[in-house]
Amino acid sequence: MIKNQKYIILLLIIMALASFFRLWQLDAVPAGLWPDEAINANTAVRILDSKNFQVFYPENHGREGLFFLFISFSFAVLGISWWSFKLVPALIGILTIIGQYLFSLEFFRFFTSEEKKRQMAALLASFFLAISFWHINFSRIGFRAILVPLVLVFSFYFFFRGLRQRHIFDFLLSGVIFGLGFHTYISFRLAVLVLGFALIFWFFIALKEKWAKRYIISGLLLLVMAGFVGLPLGLYFLENPEYFVSRAMVVSVFEQENPLLSFLKSFLSHLAMFNFQGDLNWRHNFAGLPQLSLAAGIFSLIAAFWIIHQLIQLPERQRKGGEETKFLRLIKKDQTNQLAKIGGFLFLFVWCFSLLLPAALTTEGIPHSLRSIGVIPMAYLFAGWGACLTYQWAKNKWPERKIKIISMLLLVVMVFSSFIAYFVIWAKRPELENAFTKRFVDVGKELNALAPTTRKYVIKNEGDLPTEVPKFIQRTAGRDEAVYLRPEQVATFDFAAGDFVLIMNKEIRSLEPLISRFPDGTLIEKERILIYEIK
Repeated sequence: MIKNQKYIILLLIIMALASFFRLWQLDAVPAGLWPDEAINANTAVRILDSKNFQVFYPENHGREGLFFLFISFSFAVLGISWWSFKLVPALIGILTIIGQYLFSLEFFRFFTSEEKKRQMAALLASFFLAISFWHINFSRIGFRAILVPLVLVFSFYFFFRGLRQRHIFDFLLSGVIFGLGFHTYISFRLAVLVLGFALIFWFFIALKEKWAKRYIISGLLLLVMAGFVGLPLGLYFLENPEYFVSRAMVVSVFEQENPLLSFLKSFLSHLAMFNFQGDLNWRHNFAGLPQLSLAAGIFSLIAAFWIIHQLIQLPERQRKGGEETKFLRLIKKDQTNQLAKIGGFLFLFVWCFSLLLPAALTTEGIPHSLRSIGVIPMAYLFAGWGACLTYQWAKNKWPERKIKIISMLLLVVMVFSSFIAYFVIWAKRPELENAFTKRFVDVGKELNALAPTTRKYVIKNEGDLPTEVPKFIQRTAGRDEAVYLRPEQVATFDFAAGDFVLIMNKEIRSLEPLISRFPDGTLIEKERILIYEIK
């Protein structure tokens, strides 16, 4: 834990930065609302109204329910509003920064025994995450995937703390939190590969450290708690197996003509997204820019090369010491630290590979930064360690005072760069109007602007899911929901004078049957929508 007041102050500054980036103008940026967000909000409203919670909601390709439970609680406390909806992912994002710091501080024990160095690297990792465009963006969007990094960092923080302190309670907490992960987002399911690797690898270490029995009990308790917490969702899938993979199969590489080639192409694309070309979707990213900033990307590469070099050098050191280089020969009493180090290094790559798989096994919108959101903690752990290594190297080359000044200036530049990139440039890009379907929000606002007694109808010429947006906008104003009609119903529906009819998409042909029936009505043209008043 934190022992030095200086580190406490620095962490508080980082948390303040993280809070600012995730809360400032939360009700205005991004300006629109994607239908997937809106159906999440409306699901939470239904939970609040009915007091009935489900572990899984099959609509919209299937969605785990934990996120909606948090939103419904926010609505119950703060009222149903745009801000109380967006506050939930923002708070989850802020809490993730704390988890990133704790997990990084604990994990860096495999890298160094120097407390000061570990503290610096952990602070840098949490700093990079705090100002990360990737994480800021998903902390301000109502997607349940934002829970994945939070669950991962806290679950493995308690796991590795349990390894160090040998406290069963830490393993229990790790299991409970890991089990909650199954209720977050489909990509979390691949985290079982990470947990499986860690449990198996550290069994050998526990065996040599003479606490294998306690470790087995602790590991079993972890698995039991994880299984118990995840059991309700497992039972649901047993009864409804068609929802277990749902949309994942639609976009899977296994549906392609050459699955192996498709996977390799997708996997390489996702490896390149960190430093070269990122997600092209404006809703997920500053389209095409790398997922990591220039500085964070360089530092992460430095850390990756350092780790690979260490993995190569460890067997070499054993050879010089007269020991055999085979893996099993490392399981000796005097080689426990080296074995733990190897396990730590390999754990990083197992995490990265496993949590990239949910995105790499798909072919739609690659690289896909949302499906690979579980890699975020590890990406910034790499960046933090790489920055720490760079600072130590520079300090040995030039005067320390000068390096400190340059480092501080670099960090300040990174903060302002992130602010400008997100709030000044990206937030004002015209592409965001379509990326966040602002016209659907406008429909809701126009409905709210009409008198409560006015009969209001909306033509669903965009399909069913987009109607979730105006439905939620109406609920934020406490208004009764408008009546939604399919385009083919317009020609025969029983309208009356004084009715207002809006369309989801600004296409006059969708209103032509109505205009031909009521030619004396008034057509009101807005920037993104059309409204027809029947007279």
